[in-house]
Amino acid sequence: MTETTDSGRTAVIVEDDAELRHLLVDVLEAAGFSTVSVGNGIDGIQAVLSYQPMITTLDVNMPGIDGIEAARRIRAHSDTYIVMITAMGEEADVVLGLTAGADEYITKPFRPREFRARIDAMLRRGRVAAPAPVRTQESAGPSFPSARPAAAPVAAPAPAAAPAAPQEVIVHEAGATGTGALELHNGEGQWLAHRNLRLDLDSRIVLIDDTEVDLTRTEFDLLAALLESRRRVRSKADLTLLLRGESYVTTYFVGDADKRAVEAHMTNLRRKIGDNPAQPRFIETVRGVGYRLTSEVTPPPA
Repeated sequence: MTETTDSGRTAVIVEDDAELRHLLVDVLEAAGFSTVSVGNGIDGIQAVLSYQPMITTLDVNMPGIDGIEAARRIRAHSDTYIVMITAMGEEADVVLGLTAGADEYITKPFRPREFRARIDAMLRRGRVAAPAPVRTQESAGPSFPSARPAAAPVAAPAPAAAPAAPQEVIVHEAGATGTGALELHNGEGQWLAHRNLRLDLDSRIVLIDDTEVDLTRTEFDLLAALLESRRRVRSKADLTLLLRGESYVTTYFVGDADKRAVEAHMTNLRRKIGDNPAQPRFIETVRGVGYRLTSEVTPPPA
């Protein structure tokens, strides 16, 4: 989801097609953005208001409110760059999208290089900053309601709240012992530790011994989730929802493509931390279920 980004270089992806959503995440993270991805317009509006991203991509045809209406509501509160992505390429459709507040309009199908080039060109052009949005109500953070009335007004929350942590976070004070024990150092940051691997939740720094490991945002979030869960198994579906920011919503569909994406991210994470799946030191695979931390005690050789 560490990322080589600053706090202002964030992108929100609003797309109901899981495979395309993952593609957009990969392209934007490769371009140096932190990403927040959701699958419908209401959640997209809430994510934009919570994270105040530099760029927002909107699918036009989505369940609930469509991308055009989502763009109108977003533009009323945010000056984020809006990129409309749709299969409808008629002139009237393009005009409608731009009138709703879009800065760029990309028709499907498109190639990742084209998408990246259009994003870069849009950012080079720049535009006159919109007046500061008028906030009518404050909120503690992002909200993804399960009931989604089509015309529900969206109130703007406090700017750039940090993403909520997973529901179950088990952390031991420094010096705790036991299988898979983690540590919370209250002096500087919140460090989670397993063997010689340490992770700071505040600065998003990962260290093995004293060497920093460069992870993407997604890889960092996966590792943090496993460290927080200790020996509790995290399924691929569970990790998919966590990465989407939907870990506390039970109605979202998780398909095979989502699970394969988690497997790919886990492969990259293991490679970067030097973990061999055949003889894991940090993360072990629970076949047919998911992943968990290894035991603190190394088993004797067979």
